[in-house]
Amino acid sequence: MTKRVALAFSGGLDTTVCVPLLEEEYGYDEVVGVTVDVGQPAEEFDEAEETAEALDLEHYVVDAKTEFAELCFDSVRANATYQGYPLGTALARPVIAEAILGVAEEHDCDALAHGCTGKGNDQLRFETVWRGSDKEVIAPVRELGLTREWEIEYADEKDLPVEGGNEGAWSIDTNLWSRSVEGDDLEDPTYVPPEDIYDWTTTPGDAEGEELVEIGFEMGYPVTLNIVEETSTGSRLSAENGEAVDSVELIEELNEIAGAYGVGRTDMMEDRMLGLKVRENYEHPAATVLLTAHEALEQLVFTKSERDFKQQIDDQWAQQGYKGLVNSPLVNSLEGYLDAGQEKVTGTVTVKLQGGQCRPVARDSEYGVYSESAASFNTETVDGIEQADATGVAKYHGFQERLANEVLENVKTGEGGETLAADGSGEADE
Repeated sequence: MTKRVALAFSGGLDTTVCVPLLEEEYGYDEVVGVTVDVGQPAEEFDEAEETAEALDLEHYVVDAKTEFAELCFDSVRANATYQGYPLGTALARPVIAEAILGVAEEHDCDALAHGCTGKGNDQLRFETVWRGSDKEVIAPVRELGLTREWEIEYADEKDLPVEGGNEGAWSIDTNLWSRSVEGDDLEDPTYVPPEDIYDWTTTPGDAEGEELVEIGFEMGYPVTLNIVEETSTGSRLSAENGEAVDSVELIEELNEIAGAYGVGRTDMMEDRMLGLKVRENYEHPAATVLLTAHEALEQLVFTKSERDFKQQIDDQWAQQGYKGLVNSPLVNSLEGYLDAGQEKVTGTVTVKLQGGQCRPVARDSEYGVYSESAASFNTETVDGIEQADATGVAKYHGFQERLANEVLENVKTGEGGETLAADGSGEADE
């Protein structure tokens, strides 16, 4: 009986080396390479195709851009960031894993394999999907304890098509939502990265001018992207704008627009799931704009208690998303809350892109929990409530804190004393 294994295949050093290893070390008769399109550059697919052909590898490319974009928009509703940056690679991995599993099932593969090391997050994100199937999971790089130097030597001995294993100084992962750069000198936290590590974003100091962009939301999902033209009488939408935009198209267009103003860079120390702290550099222009705009709209339509509670939902969703557990029971429950609460997150937000910054400058929604007349300094009352009515509230505000401070002081000095009255006079009721 023929043994077949489906391999997550990029055409890079790790996955190329895995092909002969799966045959020689694991005894598989056939290796099926699967490359999943979540918005990588075209040259990456060219590399995968050329390498697969040179290896005489059965190879499939699966287009999952739409599925990935939809998951990214789910993350927007949850304001999902991990330690301050928008989730990108983390969200892509479960989508890729599901697509590879689909190919494996379609082509009767007995096992699934990836080229991840035992130090990173991706091994966990792939395998949490795969281990829900009845197929064996194989990780040659991790299981055989391979180093990059060993892989380069092995590729040279086997005459594998990896150009001697030289893939550049940086390890780069690109998808529709984000671009991550790590490795080499960037592993040193004191190293100041050169500008050439960036590809999507203009150097913020070199980005000239500004742009007003209006994002339209329905139930928390981004649906429209409009350029706002400034005129002598204010601002207005460009005449050609206003129609709903495909999710993939919206992200790609916004990456280009916001990236031109240097928006969406992150240089951080990130805590991985295995406990390692690593230096990461990210670019995420569209994600930055959409998350900023979405949160600005929530500020308008939510009450304070809703905003406070939503932070807990967002944090839990982001933690699960970072782990690749986007299909967990917890996320399903969180989505139930989001479906209910995000109905009101419908409207528009205008952001200004300038000098590497994205700032909300206008927002509008029929669900806005806002009264201009109540908030205005030019009106005497708040919907019939006199300003003087706040005097009693002001007297009680902070009473417990004042009382606690006085009690603490009395204990420290060994003195007794009267407790505070609500008005702070020190004369309490008996």
